[in-house]
Amino acid sequence: MNERVASRQGERCIHKLPDALANQIAAGEVVERPASVVKELVENAVDADARRITVEIEQGGLHRIAVTDDGIGMIPEDAEMALERHATSKLSRIEDLERLGSFGFRGEAIPSIASVAKVSLVTRARGKPEGFRILIEGGRVVERGPSGAPEGTRFDITDLFFNVPARRKFLKAPATESAHVGSVIAHAALARPGVHFRLLRDGKLARDYLRAKTRDERVRQVIDGEDLREVKGERGMYRITALLSDPARARSGATALEILVNDRPVTDRALARAVAQAYGSVLPPGRYPIGVLYIDMPPERVDVNVHPQKAEVRFHDARELQGAVIRVLNEGLGRIFSVPALGLGAPHGSRLPPAPIPSQTNDFFAYASRERAPGQEALPRAHHEPLLAGPRALHEPVPAPSYARAPSDEPAPLFPEKPSADLEGVLFRREPSGFYGKLRFLAQVQAMFLLCEGDDGIYVLDQHAAAERVTFHRLSVAFAKRSVASQRLLVPEIAQVGEHAVGLFVDAASDVEALGFEIRASGDRAVSIHAMPALLAGGRAKAQELVHDLFAELSRSSGRAFASRVDLVLATMACHASVRAGDALDPLEVRALLEGLDEVDFSGHCPHGRPVVTRLTFEELARRVGR
Repeated sequence: MNERVASRQGERCIHKLPDALANQIAAGEVVERPASVVKELVENAVDADARRITVEIEQGGLHRIAVTDDGIGMIPEDAEMALERHATSKLSRIEDLERLGSFGFRGEAIPSIASVAKVSLVTRARGKPEGFRILIEGGRVVERGPSGAPEGTRFDITDLFFNVPARRKFLKAPATESAHVGSVIAHAALARPGVHFRLLRDGKLARDYLRAKTRDERVRQVIDGEDLREVKGERGMYRITALLSDPARARSGATALEILVNDRPVTDRALARAVAQAYGSVLPPGRYPIGVLYIDMPPERVDVNVHPQKAEVRFHDARELQGAVIRVLNEGLGRIFSVPALGLGAPHGSRLPPAPIPSQTNDFFAYASRERAPGQEALPRAHHEPLLAGPRALHEPVPAPSYARAPSDEPAPLFPEKPSADLEGVLFRREPSGFYGKLRFLAQVQAMFLLCEGDDGIYVLDQHAAAERVTFHRLSVAFAKRSVASQRLLVPEIAQVGEHAVGLFVDAASDVEALGFEIRASGDRAVSIHAMPALLAGGRAKAQELVHDLFAELSRSSGRAFASRVDLVLATMACHASVRAGDALDPLEVRALLEGLDEVDFSGHCPHGRPVVTRLTFEELARRVGR
C-alpha cells in the first residue's frame, strides 16, 4: 500500500482538484500545439453559425494566434461561463450524445487554452448594441467589461505555454507548426464548403477558401492541381461520396487521403485501407490514393465521444461500413479507371497482385499446378529500366524473346542482341563464389518468380523481393558511412507535397541530405528536387514518388528521432528502385541479381520481411513423382 495513503488511514484523503489544476490536465490532452488551439476555436466558430472565419498566426502560432468569426456571438454571461470546465451549449442531456450535429460538445477547449496562454476574448451577440471583453492569463481573469465590437467573436492568444515551459520545448520550428495550422484550416474547409476560411501567416494571406456550393467544388479548392474523379453511391444506411486520384498518383501512407464522417474530419486506418482495397490489384499494398472520402450515416451509428481531440470515432458496425465503402468505390472506380471488380478475374492487360511464395516445400506442387486466371498473361515492361541501381547495374537489358518488345520510341538497349565474348565470359564463365551465384537460372514464371537449379534442389525467387533486398543493402551501407552519393537532376522537379510536408522537410534538412537528396522549399505547398541518390537515379525510381514516400516516413517519425525510422525510409526507396511483379527479365539481369544477393546479409528476406527464396529439394521432388 502506498505509504502516504497508509499513513492517513481513517482520514479523508480524496478531494476535488482545483479548477486551475484540472484545466492544466485537460490542456495536456486537448492543446498539444498551436494547431490544436486553432482547431478548437475554428470548430467553435463553425458551431456558432459563422459564415466567415479568419485565422491569423505569427511565428507558426508560437507568438500569436487570432481567430475571428461573424457567428452569433455571446452575451456577457455566456462569455464568462465559457471559461468554466464542461460548460457548453451543444448538449444538455445524455441522449444528445447519440445525435451530435456539432463539432464541439465536451466544454473543455476554452478553459484548457486559457490555462496555458494569455487570452483576449471579445464578443458581441447578434442584435445586441455592445460587446464584451475578457482578459485571461494562465486561467485567471485579469480584466472584464463592455467593449465595442462587431457581431461575432474574436479570440486573441499570445505566449502559448508561457507557464508550461516543458511543453513549449516539444514544439517544432515555426514552419512545421504553421504547416499543421494550414492542415487544420484545410480540414475545416472540407467539412464546411459553405463557410469562407482565410489564413494569414505573419501578415500575409496564405489560404483563402471562398464559399463553395458543393463538396466537389470545395475539394478542388483545397486539393488544387490534382485530377480527382468523383464516385458516389449508397449501400444500406451509408451514403458515400469520394473524389479520388488515379492509381498512378497513389502515395505511400494515407497522409494525402482525407476522411470525413458526417462532415467531421476523422483519422481511421481501417477506412483508409478500405479505400485502397477498393482499387483492387492495381494499387500496390501500402499505397493510398490522393483525395477525400465523405461518409454520411445515421449519427446514432457512430460514437464521437472517444478521443479528447475528437480525432477518432467508434462505429456501431465497423465491418459493415468498411464493406460498404469497398463495394461502392470499387463499382465506381471500375467505370472510371478500369479497376478490376473484386472477387473476379482481372481484365485483360491488368496486373494481378504477386502470388505468395509457398513457405513450405509441400506447397510447391499445389502452387506450380495452379492455373493462370484469364488475362493473367505475363506483362512486358513499358520501359526497360535497370534491374539494380549502382555500379553493378546492368542497364537497358535486351527483352526476353517470350515477351512483347517495348514501344519503338524506347531508347536503344545498352547490350547488343548477342553478348560480346568478354561480357559473356564475365557473366557466365567465371567461377561464382557465393550460394546464389552458383544457381543456374532456368526460367521466369508468371513474370514474378525466377526458377533456378542448385546442387541440392529447385529454388524459386521472388524477383521483386530479391532486387529490393540488394538495393536496400547498398543504400544501408552507404548511409551508415554517410556516403550516399547524390546525382543532380538536369532540370529540378517540383513536387506538390502540401504545407505540412514543406515544414517537415525544412526541419529534417540534415537527415534528408544524408539520404542523398537535395530538396528545397518552393512556396508554401511545394518543394523542388535538385538531386537524388545516385544509386537510384539511373533506375525506375521517380524523384517525385520518392519525395512523397519520404514525406510519409518523416510524418510517421514525428515525436521521435528520424534515425529510428531510417531503415523504413531506405526500404521504401529500395522498393521504388527495384523490378516489380510483371517485369520481364532476361538472363543478364537475373545473373546480376543472383550475384548481388551474395553481397547481402539476411538475403533470405526482403526489407519488409517477405521471403526471397523457397527451396524444393531433389529428394522431395523424387518422392512427389514416385521415384
